Amino acid sequence: MSAVILVRDPEIIKSITVKDFDHFTDHREYFSEDVDPLYGGSLLMMTGEKWRRMRAALSPAFTGSRVRKMVPFIDAISTNIVGYLHKQIKTEDNISDEIDVEDLMTRYSNDVIASTAFGLEVNSLVDKSNEFYVTGQKLSSFTFWDYVNMMIVSYFPNVAKDSTFVIASTLKTELKQNDNAGFATAEECELKTDENSKEWSLDELAAQAFIFFSAGFDSTATVLIMTVHELALNEIIQNKLYEEVKAISDRNESLTYDIVPQLQYLDMVISETLRKWSPSLVMDRVCVKPYELPPPRPGAEPYRVEIGETVYNPINCIHMDEKYFSNPYLYDPERFSEGNKKNIQPFTFMPFGVGPRNCFASRFALMELKVLLYHLVLNFEILKCNKTGDPIRLKGGDMNIRAVGGTWIKIRRRNIDISVLKSELRLETRSKPRVGSERLESGLKMNQDIEVKSDMRSEAIEK
Repeated sequence: MSAVILVRDPEIIKSITVKDFDHFTDHREYFSEDVDPLYGGSLLMMTGEKWRRMRAALSPAFTGSRVRKMVPFIDAISTNIVGYLHKQIKTEDNISDEIDVEDLMTRYSNDVIASTAFGLEVNSLVDKSNEFYVTGQKLSSFTFWDYVNMMIVSYFPNVAKDSTFVIASTLKTELKQNDNAGFATAEECELKTDENSKEWSLDELAAQAFIFFSAGFDSTATVLIMTVHELALNEIIQNKLYEEVKAISDRNESLTYDIVPQLQYLDMVISETLRKWSPSLVMDRVCVKPYELPPPRPGAEPYRVEIGETVYNPINCIHMDEKYFSNPYLYDPERFSEGNKKNIQPFTFMPFGVGPRNCFASRFALMELKVLLYHLVLNFEILKCNKTGDPIRLKGGDMNIRAVGGTWIKIRRRNIDISVLKSELRLETRSKPRVGSERLESGLKMNQDIEVKSDMRSEAIEK
C-alpha cells in the first residue's frame, strides 16, 4: 500500500495543483474501467493523455455561451418548484405546513440534469418515482460503510465484477436516439492533445454522462438545502437578499443569463454556503513523477513523494480554519463582499477544486443555484419551524452534508399579485424527450465522431 500525504498549506497546495501539476496529474483510482465501466471510465477516474482528450471534448459544454442556452430550461424548472410551493400554502393564514427541503431540492436538481444534459422533460414533483430520481437517490445515499466497501473494491477489484447501475441502459438508449443529448461539441475545444481527433465509444460517452448525473445530483442539492436552512435561521440575511431580488425583479420582466450577474448579494450568500458547508471535502492527487515537498516543520528534512503516492488537500478543514476565516462557524456572506473578498488568501476557498482538474461545470452549477434561489426568495419568506435544526449539526454516518433531523421549513407567501405568477405547476406525468429546434444544443454531443482540436493551457480547472 502506497503512502498517503495530507497537505493543508495553501502555498504547497498551489504548487501541487497548479505550478507543478505535471507531477500530480491523476486522481486516485477507486474503480478500474474493467470493474465498473461507468465510474471507472468517467473523466473523474481517467488518467494521463486519455483524460486530456476527454477533458478537451467536454469542456466546451460549460462555456458562457452554452450555459446561456441552458438558463431557460433551468428557469422553467424553477417556476415548477415555485408553482408547487404556492399550492402548499393554506389560504387561512398564508403559511404552509412543514416542508421537507431535502426532498424538494433533490427533485429540482434531478429535473435540471434530466433537462439540460439528457434532453428529457421530467417533473419529479408529479412523477415522484421516475427512473432518474430513484437512481439519483440511490447514488447519493453514500454512507460510511459504502465508503469502506469502495475501499475494499479498490484493493480487491473482483469483488465488484458484477456491479451495475440501473441508469446505464437509459443513458445508452438516450445517446443512441439523441445526437444533441450530451456535454460537448468538438468545434469549440481549446485543449491541445497528442491526438488531433478521437472516436469515443458509446460506453466511454455514457460514462461521462453518468458521472455528470451522479456528481451533479447531490452536490447542487446539498448547497441549496444548506442555503435554505441558513436563510431560515438568519432573518436579517434573508431580508437583505429579498431586497436585492425584489429590486432586480422590479426592473426586469424575467430573469435572464445577463441579469444573473447583477445579483451580487445572492452570489455572496452562495459563496458563504460553499465555504461553510462545502460538498467537496478533499482533493486528491496521485504523484506521477517524483516530487520533493518542503520540510513539514523547522529543522525537519524535505519529503520526497514517490510515484503512486497520494496527496490529499482537505477543503472543508481549510474553509473552517480561523487562520483564514475569522469566526468560521458564523454564517456571514459579507466575507465575500467586494471589499472583503480581495482579502481572502488564494487557495483557501476551493469549493470547486483548483488546478487543471477542477470542476469545469462550476459556471453551470452556480447558475442552477442562483436561478432557483432567486425565485424562491422573491416569492416566499422562508420561516423557521419546530423541526428546523438550530444550530445546524451534521448527521453522522453519512458521507453527504446533511443536518441532523433533515432540513424542514415553513414558507409564507410574499405580497405579490397571484394573477401574474408565471409559476404554474406542469402536470406531465411522463418523462419524454424534448423535440424541436429549441432543444438544448449545449449538452454532450454523443455521436461517435467527436473531434478534439485544442491547445493545452495551464488553467485552474479540475476534474
